[in-house]
Amino acid sequence: MAKFELVMPKLGESIIEATILNWVKEEGDEIDVDEIILEIATDKVDSEIPSPVKGTLKEVMFGKDEVVPIGEVIAIIDTEVAETNGLDHTPEPPESQPEKSFQPEKSVASQTESPAEESSTTEPAHRSIPPVSGDRFYSPLVRKIAVEEGVTLEELDKMPASGMRNRVTKKDILNYLAQKEGQEIVQPDTFTGQPEPISVGSAEPQDEIVEMDRTRKLIAKHMMQSKSTAAHVTSFVEVDVTNIVKWRAKVKDAFYDRHDTKLTYTPIFVEAVTKAIRDFPMINSSVDGDRIIVKKQVNIGMATATPDGNLIVPVIKDANTLNLVGLAKQVNDLAFRARNRELQGQEIQDGTFTVTNVGTFGNVMGTPIINQPQVAILAIGAIRKKPAVVETEYGDLIAVRHMMFLSLSYDHRIIDGFLGGSFLRRVADYMEQFEDDNILA
Repeated sequence: MAKFELVMPKLGESIIEATILNWVKEEGDEIDVDEIILEIATDKVDSEIPSPVKGTLKEVMFGKDEVVPIGEVIAIIDTEVAETNGLDHTPEPPESQPEKSFQPEKSVASQTESPAEESSTTEPAHRSIPPVSGDRFYSPLVRKIAVEEGVTLEELDKMPASGMRNRVTKKDILNYLAQKEGQEIVQPDTFTGQPEPISVGSAEPQDEIVEMDRTRKLIAKHMMQSKSTAAHVTSFVEVDVTNIVKWRAKVKDAFYDRHDTKLTYTPIFVEAVTKAIRDFPMINSSVDGDRIIVKKQVNIGMATATPDGNLIVPVIKDANTLNLVGLAKQVNDLAFRARNRELQGQEIQDGTFTVTNVGTFGNVMGTPIINQPQVAILAIGAIRKKPAVVETEYGDLIAVRHMMFLSLSYDHRIIDGFLGGSFLRRVADYMEQFEDDNILA
């Protein structure tokens, strides 16, 4: 028999942890390859996790509703393996699952930290708290929080625990910290690059206290990380989209009859963005230390509101290779499944540029936060009828036009005002010069 470690898989960019919704299998159950073991949830998607090996579920490391960091071992499976020359051979993970989501090469015995590891210069801070104390196991996340917040091992040992087998969960230690009274906040002498803690104000009797849910906590963390990473600058331009509005109103019914999909404004705008990225490829990049990685794929993320009021960003892969019909079908399909929480992990990752439609909420413009590790994001405002000056062969006239603001937030570390402004203006030009390209022919 050999021990196989099942780890919490990564299901998308920026996702650092997931919540266990339900264990489909219990300890002692036999498991076949690809058989579902548990169900998990992130701020983006809910997923079923299959077993990459056949064997017996020996040990479950975390219980229902526990929040687990990506890469953390969540279960141990006993599996029969073939032996050649005394070496174990662990079956490969199924093709349907990302290979990086499972790490069979790490054995259970490797959890014991050797003296060489203890002396490493890259030693994690949480190692000052032992992983096991008495009958309690402390995960790396709990130990890291304890070290950062100055919680001693004695406090951990006495802390109320809600996890399986008397484990202290992330929620337990955060609740403990929130309940500590009279703790002074020490302000650092110098800026460390991390946000300083904010003292908690006391609530009045008439105030309502709303706890952040898991999704809101992760969104808050992602937004703060983006603001502390990228030097945000936002540029604005006003666009005359009268031609687009009139053309769509004229052909939308025939478009649906011919292509069996709705024609919204989003695919038209995405098409203009992909054309502008072709002209200014540096917008479609990311930063890696002192290097700029210019992406060859043009994968457009489109921010979509979910029924619970949160946002999810499904990605249109290779958007620059699709015509308007292909973009319309992708937009409608991804938006529908995003609202019904039916997206797969790979459908919300690998984006290279993001578009968000703040006009959906009746807003005329916005200053969006960059979706890391991208370097730019475009906000599309509401389309409104406004008087505007129109140049004609008879001179300038004032006419009622359909106008819209575009807002581009970009990372000023690598995109200067000339590039950001020129790209934004080019997107507007493509919108104003829109032609139907015989889409119904």
